[in-house]
Amino acid sequence: MPSGAVRTFTDPDEYAAAMRQGTVRFTVMQPGKFTARLTCIDLHSLWMQRFSATLGWTSHVDYWGEQATLAFQTRAGPNLTRSGQEYAHTNVAQLNASQSYYIHSPGPASYATISLPLNELASLEAAAGHELIQPGDHLRRITPPCDALARLRRLHAATGCLAEDAPTVLAHPEVARGLEQALAEAAIDCFDGGEPYEDRAAQRQHAAIMRRFDSVIEQHLDRPLYITQLCKEVGASIRTLNVCCREHLGMGPKRYLLLRRMNLFRRVLSESTPRDTTVTEIATGFGFWQFGRLAVEYKALFGESPSTTLTANVRGPHKGWPLTPAGEHVMDDHDASR
Repeated sequence: MPSGAVRTFTDPDEYAAAMRQGTVRFTVMQPGKFTARLTCIDLHSLWMQRFSATLGWTSHVDYWGEQATLAFQTRAGPNLTRSGQEYAHTNVAQLNASQSYYIHSPGPASYATISLPLNELASLEAAAGHELIQPGDHLRRITPPCDALARLRRLHAATGCLAEDAPTVLAHPEVARGLEQALAEAAIDCFDGGEPYEDRAAQRQHAAIMRRFDSVIEQHLDRPLYITQLCKEVGASIRTLNVCCREHLGMGPKRYLLLRRMNLFRRVLSESTPRDTTVTEIATGFGFWQFGRLAVEYKALFGESPSTTLTANVRGPHKGWPLTPAGEHVMDDHDASR
């Protein structure tokens, strides 16, 4: 049955868990109060989402399902980077099933997706007279005609408004069928005369390095990871790894790992109470052992001490998420003697 739902979040992990495009690990990158909004709509075969967040962020997406998806920004804002490719407000991203990639926004951004089952694309491609979704395991960037993309944005926004203001209308089967047909035709028009972006060998190589990078750091979140060890396990030089991370994440590998581990540390603190554990126990579980340095970096990141976060559950749920830039936790080899 057609349906739609609009939700607002102040917790980045809850926001990521509610996304339908895959398994998402979400890291907030900017200071301030985090708020996000997510609209999910199911028509018949087609489903769509609308995303917005008040702060810059980086996320890793394991895209799953048998869906072909188009993604585009709903309004002008900072360019998004997907798998090392920069996408402007005038671009559309083609996402294929079973992809794993990073997406980065340097500031507040709003974007949307429209998805169809792969087994239903044949009839649409026949109507268009050419192949719409090209096979492969990489992302594809399209620059569609301006009027076609504007029409897709208008239809997508109108459907989102129905989900929020008139969900009973959206649930009507014939209304949903009409919207689905109009959205599918608008998506087809974005390929008609659009300029494709061809994947290059260097970008494929960098994407493969980032997949190994993600696998390695997720295996080492409970202990310090030296940059030379990281490069060895990823199979890339320090220079190459830095280039890849800045392309895909907008930052170097050391800063990303710091933010990833500190956010996980904060999550466990906020879900615990002083009756059950201590800051030291949780910190050592993540491989932090320089407790004075940890306290300074944590307060710089989140605006409070680790003990304040831990005791917040005694007073009530802890929902704040302020972030400010801080130092990097991954150590160069000469730091090991400190």
